[in-house]
Amino acid sequence: MSQPARTPFVAALADAPLPASGIAWLDQARRENLESFADAGLPDTRVEAWKYTALRALAQRSFAAGDAQAASRPVDPAAMALPGIDGPVLVFVNGAFRADLSTLDALPAGVSMLPLSRALAEDAEPLRFALSRHFREPGDAFARLNSAFAHDGAVLRVAAGTRVAAPLRLLFVGAAADRDVSWHVRNLVELGEGAELTLIEQYLDAGEQAHLGTQLAGFTLRADATLHHAVLQQAGTGSSLVRRSHYRLDARAQAHLHVLELGGALARHDLWAELVGDAAAFHTHGAFLPDGRQHMDTQLAIHHRARDTVSSSTWRGVASGRGRGVFRGAILVAAGADGADASLGNKNLLLSAQAEIDTKPELEIYADEVKAAHGATVGQLDERALFYLRSRGIPGAQARTLLTTAFARAPFESLPHEPLRQHIDQLLLSRLPA
Repeated sequence: MSQPARTPFVAALADAPLPASGIAWLDQARRENLESFADAGLPDTRVEAWKYTALRALAQRSFAAGDAQAASRPVDPAAMALPGIDGPVLVFVNGAFRADLSTLDALPAGVSMLPLSRALAEDAEPLRFALSRHFREPGDAFARLNSAFAHDGAVLRVAAGTRVAAPLRLLFVGAAADRDVSWHVRNLVELGEGAELTLIEQYLDAGEQAHLGTQLAGFTLRADATLHHAVLQQAGTGSSLVRRSHYRLDARAQAHLHVLELGGALARHDLWAELVGDAAAFHTHGAFLPDGRQHMDTQLAIHHRARDTVSSSTWRGVASGRGRGVFRGAILVAAGADGADASLGNKNLLLSAQAEIDTKPELEIYADEVKAAHGATVGQLDERALFYLRSRGIPGAQARTLLTTAFARAPFESLPHEPLRQHIDQLLLSRLPA
């Protein structure tokens, strides 16, 4: 069988030099993933996972493999501030760790937070299992690309029994460069037994750019651990950002995820969760707001593999202009996962005639005594609610803004961190049409 013709995207990266680590198993894994990427290319819409996200335009672009000047790209520290939140932060600019912008001198006892480049230099062997993985599914092009080129990212470990009061931050900044570049980061987070952590993950823009960013992240929660994870995605409007986050929860572990997707010309996020321990719980809450010609794609897959596991998901989409949103929410209850309780809801608003949202809830059950529910809607603002507000003297435009903001804000009402919740409110108010 002949190989597909190389597009400019594949050609530019398939022949690019790989980062050399001097670690035999890592360099071999990078070569093999790059070869797989070069052979398979980018997925098309015949691949089910990419059915609603065409990559034809991206395939005709070429990106440099990395930014050699990332260490000196100017970034305004004030732009990185998060109101009401101070403390340790790891900063990456165009995929490269920036010690000058990071703050790591106030880490609590029991917490290790290192850039991947440093963790590999100090002791690579504990990372071998995660970093030597090969990705073989038809839709795994960006995972292969990331595994080949990622030479930095975050390695965060919280020791058993450690409860971290203040949030830690991971900040990824896209900065203007001489040409369009691709940057790739790999994040590994592990919480020991009974540990608790609040983690804020941010994507920001520092100057006009149209880069490609990829991220692979693995989150491991040991028994009785609790993770509060907030993701604020405000990448540059011309950039492409493709991420995959995988969560593994042991017995009685809990993960609470809040996601706000605002930026990027193309923004794709694959969220995978495996509940492998009895009574593990995974709760997701998110909103995506494509505007202009933005395309935002969220793929959520939750696998219940143990008894009495719980998952709940509340997602909202608001599309305006010619924006397009995609949401797939899949729940699998495996054989033996008796007593599972799973619910998923995705509600969406279209604010213009040209906007589009495709939503696809999926549910597979192979166990007994299971409680499960899922549903999705796509529509416009309730005219009765608009009429009620206008009858109380509120102008039509203001009434629409009030209803739309309340709709988009709903997934974040459960966010326990007050300053962060207020910041999200401000982001929503500034983004939604007045």
